[in-house]
Amino acid sequence: MELTTSGVATLRRDPDQAAGDAEAADAALAASGDGRAFERLYRVHVARIHSLARRMIGLDAADDVTQDVFIRAWTKLATFRSEAAFGTWLYRLAVNVILARRTTLGSERGRYDDSESALESAARPAAAPEISMDLEEAMSRLPDGARQVFVLHDLEGYRHEEIAKLLGIVSGTSKSQLHHARMALRKHLE
Repeated sequence: MELTTSGVATLRRDPDQAAGDAEAADAALAASGDGRAFERLYRVHVARIHSLARRMIGLDAADDVTQDVFIRAWTKLATFRSEAAFGTWLYRLAVNVILARRTTLGSERGRYDDSESALESAARPAAAPEISMDLEEAMSRLPDGARQVFVLHDLEGYRHEEIAKLLGIVSGTSKSQLHHARMALRKHLE
């Protein structure tokens, strides 16, 4: 409540609450089949979901995974119960889709590259120390498990217990993976 100069009290609406109300309304409309409402939700959340996908699974698969997340969201909107914000529900859905895709990509990577040139590209000399590297490049060099724990913990703010549930590991493994990821990043970025 705010007092004006004439002594009249007026109520001011919190802009974040108004955005949350609009998002909840769009989620309800989209669940009933309104494509325009779903498009508005897509436009609000696509950058964050794509960023998460890029960091967890790599740039090559990020576009496809982002598309898969929104396709899955469209088909699963009926399961959204509005107990949490739509963005929170979508983010959790995205993490699940990304983890499932990671498993698929891991098994596919072992099958495709059987050419002779694959051996030549694998035997690269170590990079010269004077070459600088950005964080995204350094993160892409981390092993899958360490990269995912690093992204979920340090970039997305999940706790070790939550990461353990998401990845199907114990929290001690999450802590260990995070430590190894940080050490490897420090080494790569020096």
